Amino acid sequence: MKKLILPIILCGSLFVSAQEKNKASDSLSTQGIDEVTVTGSRNKKRTAIDTPVPVDVIDVKQISQATGQVDVNQLLQFAAPSFNSNKQSGSDGADAVDPATLRGLGPDQTLVLLNGKRYHQSSLVNLFGTKGRGNSGTDMNTIPLDAIKRIEVLRDGASAQYGSDAIAGVINVILNDRKQGFEAKAFYGLNLFRSPHGGNAIVSDKNLDGLTLDVSGNYGTKIGRNGGFLNVTGEVVSKGYAIRNANPELYTAPRQRFGDAKSNNYYIFYNAEIPVSAKTDLYSFGGFSYRNTDAYAWTRDAEADGNVPSIYPNGFNPIENTEIKDFTFNNGLKFKLANWDLDVFNAFGSNQFMYNINNTVNATLGANSKTSFDAGGHSLLQNTTGFNASKPFDVLEGLNIALGAEFRYEQFKIIKGEEQSYSAYDINGNIVTASTPQNLLVINPLSGNVRPAGSQGFPGYSSAVDQGRNNFAAYLDTELDLTKNWMISAAGRFENYNDFGSTINGKFSTRYKITKGFAFRGSVSTGFRAPSLVQKFYGLNFTNFQGGQLVTIQLASNDSALAKAVGIPQLKQEKSVNGSAGFTFNSNKFTATVDGYYVKVKDRIVLTGNFDQSDDKIGQILIDNHIDQAQFFTNAIDTKTLGLDIILTYSENIGSGKLTSSFAANFNDMEITSVNTTPELKGKEDVYLSPREKAFILASAPKNKFNLSLNYKIHKFNTNLQLVRFDKVTLIGYNGADDFQKYGAKVTTDLSFGYDFSKNFNWTIGAKNIFNRYPNLQVPAVSDGNTESGGIFDPVQMGFAGRQIFTRIHYTF
Repeated sequence: MKKLILPIILCGSLFVSAQEKNKASDSLSTQGIDEVTVTGSRNKKRTAIDTPVPVDVIDVKQISQATGQVDVNQLLQFAAPSFNSNKQSGSDGADAVDPATLRGLGPDQTLVLLNGKRYHQSSLVNLFGTKGRGNSGTDMNTIPLDAIKRIEVLRDGASAQYGSDAIAGVINVILNDRKQGFEAKAFYGLNLFRSPHGGNAIVSDKNLDGLTLDVSGNYGTKIGRNGGFLNVTGEVVSKGYAIRNANPELYTAPRQRFGDAKSNNYYIFYNAEIPVSAKTDLYSFGGFSYRNTDAYAWTRDAEADGNVPSIYPNGFNPIENTEIKDFTFNNGLKFKLANWDLDVFNAFGSNQFMYNINNTVNATLGANSKTSFDAGGHSLLQNTTGFNASKPFDVLEGLNIALGAEFRYEQFKIIKGEEQSYSAYDINGNIVTASTPQNLLVINPLSGNVRPAGSQGFPGYSSAVDQGRNNFAAYLDTELDLTKNWMISAAGRFENYNDFGSTINGKFSTRYKITKGFAFRGSVSTGFRAPSLVQKFYGLNFTNFQGGQLVTIQLASNDSALAKAVGIPQLKQEKSVNGSAGFTFNSNKFTATVDGYYVKVKDRIVLTGNFDQSDDKIGQILIDNHIDQAQFFTNAIDTKTLGLDIILTYSENIGSGKLTSSFAANFNDMEITSVNTTPELKGKEDVYLSPREKAFILASAPKNKFNLSLNYKIHKFNTNLQLVRFDKVTLIGYNGADDFQKYGAKVTTDLSFGYDFSKNFNWTIGAKNIFNRYPNLQVPAVSDGNTESGGIFDPVQMGFAGRQIFTRIHYTF
């Protein structure tokens, strides 16, 4: 077998050749990467090294053992330069779900697969924070890290192959298939707080916080004698608060509890395959996860319109208690029929958010208010039934034809909260309506403002929603090796949605081998993303702080009368054109992949800016309903993204040990090329999409991101060093288009040491961000609450928890 060193982006420089991979312990059931079918190709003989588009294969077991990451999004954040995910704070449900992007596009423009089958999205829509405003992506943190064998990242548009959402690429999570033995892992980590920059601008509750405990077990067993197996993973992850407040002795910051939320996560996942005949295998995989998160909302001080002094004389910090239940259940049959490989399957998934708001009040009820409310929630269900078929043909140097069809049903629900969680009451305790006289409204005597409705921190959902749709898709995917050195691939896909119509997309790609180790590759494709049910039907009245002022905002659903009145059109699909070109080089010690890309997206769905009571169309409606502002989902913009991915790896024997090194870089530049208004919105372009909203869209990813990793292993000892550089990010505050908030480039450094006490027992100690890097302090914006988060900085780049130390043990029985 030829030695193939596959260029993989791995934190800890865990790049291994396929030949070395085959030497791994058989008890781990670790296949050589050159033997598996990778994402992006349905040719069972195609390996990642000879695909016409870039595919990164991330060995999760090795990377997690060497690092302090305990969830999927953060692992990829520090492993793959084109992937970006930030912890959020004060962003409602997003505090429990880290919005993630690929190549700086929207969270919902990356398709996630589980064992090659479409994985359901989250029911959450992101309203705040720096990423994905107005988008509802996939929550990969619902999958336990220790249930994963590897992650394949296809960095290329793939709608023609896999369907809607694959504009930026595809992330395929492959579950463990180990057939024997038991693995136990335990992780313990905590933050060592020290105010950055040598000052005291930031304070914390404790010098040691963010305590993280992760305990997991994975069991594999054979079923029968013909390759059947069952693999089961159970995992518990507990994380404590990591509060990073502006020092009250220096700043009059309007938010007093900024930082990482507290959470408890529980997982049980399985992966199984059972041969039922010589040519037929039954497979099943899935799992359940439960996450309970406590996140602090914005502070209501003693004089705030949302405070009740008789209950909270010194003000209060609402706590959003979020419960996420996520379930996936997938079953199928793989069999041979007339020399075709067939796969018939059903994939089911559901995601539910429920909100309980604690340490809060409904200010319009005054002293009679409760301090805890059931605010309702939302859920998303997805069921996909389909088949895939593929067959190789003896044409030229080899032809592979794959085809298939799918039928998908989706259902989105909003669960109504209890009445007091969303209602406003007058001085007589009656619910406020548009006809309630002004003299009966509950007024804050200090400010003279009408007190806001519902539970402070997160008002409940005032109306129930139950909407569904279905989709039919059919595809054809071909690959032809014209010669031993030149292959071409073409794919086409038809999809029909019962709520907005049909679309046809195509893709062409090619790879040409110049020499044994050097090849050019490239692709061109069209793509699409259907508007999600969440974007079509989500609606909520909520409160927000703008420049320190409490504002009541109605996020009106796309089909609402308010959206029609202001001139917001019905949502339609996003359309894209993708192109990529690059080269690969591999030798025994050195590999390189360089890929440039171009992504043009038309009619991207985002949130508008805020229409207020001065609007000529809906101003009076807002006044009558005691609402300050309104926002909408709309196909607002066209964008163009140019980028470059570079991955270099080098390995060398030094003394009795081996040094493995890697350098990975992503350069990404997005431009908003058009703002799409309707005739009804003429003259309101800067409201429809304000400079502030534009800045958040463009800040979805740094302009560049570099990852340098060094790993040295000698006998039973290994050490791992990683440096990640995040480029600068610029946001805009509430004081106009020139209110820039600049976050300079930052470098984080991670270091770990591991020792193999035996072939079954490994111990690792290490530190993340050992030099305690934080985003730049936004000192001028703190006192007036002008950051998006209300803290001393926003959730950008590497996060805001600072230095963490950790230890991990791994034992195989």
